[in-house]
Amino acid sequence: MPDFKLTIIQACKEHLTGKLDSLNAIMEEVTTSANSESKSSAGDKHETSRAMMQLEQEKLGKQITEAVDRLNEFNKIEFNKTFQAITQSSLVETDRGFFLIASSIGKVRVEDKTVFVISAKSPLALALSGAKLKDTVTFNSVLYSIIKIS
Repeated sequence: MPDFKLTIIQACKEHLTGKLDSLNAIMEEVTTSANSESKSSAGDKHETSRAMMQLEQEKLGKQITEAVDRLNEFNKIEFNKTFQAITQSSLVETDRGFFLIASSIGKVRVEDKTVFVISAKSPLALALSGAKLKDTVTFNSVLYSIIKIS
């Protein structure tokens, strides 16, 4: 596997684990705040505050679950395959930029290049799927010439 692709994969893993760590830290702060709030407040204000904290914890819990799922999904992808055609785990170089077909992460900056990390289920990935070296793919009236697949 080329070094550039390995660097992108590592950057994606760092991005996903960083997001998970950040969400866990926020959850810890909210939980600590909720616990201290319950000790110091009284009356209706206390009940409203507790309800708001509980909603925030539920929202964060959902985001944490989604982040864990996304990281697990990413870790299951076999990136060391070789490709004749574009499929999941392909790094695609086009005349319009780099695309890693993996998970919905977005832009990742690696070695002064912007790589768009997109889900295999995304409309662009579906349009690129099956394309081979030197093919041209049209998506949303934009032409993408395939320069390299790794």
